[in-house]
Amino acid sequence: MPEGISVAPEIRFPDTADGARRVAGAVITDGRGRVFVQRRSPDRRLFPGCWDLVGGHVEPGESMPGALAREIAEETGWRLTAVVAELDHLVWTPDDGVRRHESDYLVRVAGDLSAPRLEPGKHTEFRWVGEQDLGLLHDSGNPEDTFVADMAARGLARAASL
Repeated sequence: MPEGISVAPEIRFPDTADGARRVAGAVITDGRGRVFVQRRSPDRRLFPGCWDLVGGHVEPGESMPGALAREIAEETGWRLTAVVAELDHLVWTPDDGVRRHESDYLVRVAGDLSAPRLEPGKHTEFRWVGEQDLGLLHDSGNPEDTFVADMAARGLARAASL
């Protein structure tokens, strides 16, 4: 566990050494009923130009909290301070045919939330969206693909209940 990160007692992280291709997802809220999203660059192999949450693949030898901390720092420049709730665990296989085991968490971060440092070449813009704006996240070209909006809604609901 990286230092300085608190974890809610009910959270049980998956074993990242089990050989599965793991993905860590972080839903970041601002305390004002909004969730952070960023647009993937148009030249990304998977989901080009789509809105996305913070996260990515767990690297070999890395724990889930370690991957969350690294991805948040790389994609926003912020520092992970707390993992407050589990939101979902799912298995999915995108167009590249590689099966992924994703775990998504509601997290808290430290840093200037008005000025994220987007990862160059990976993301082109960001926004904070409230519940009324979740429809804007349905831009993948597939109207049935509501994962980002659904996860954002789940994170907002959970944050409001804390």
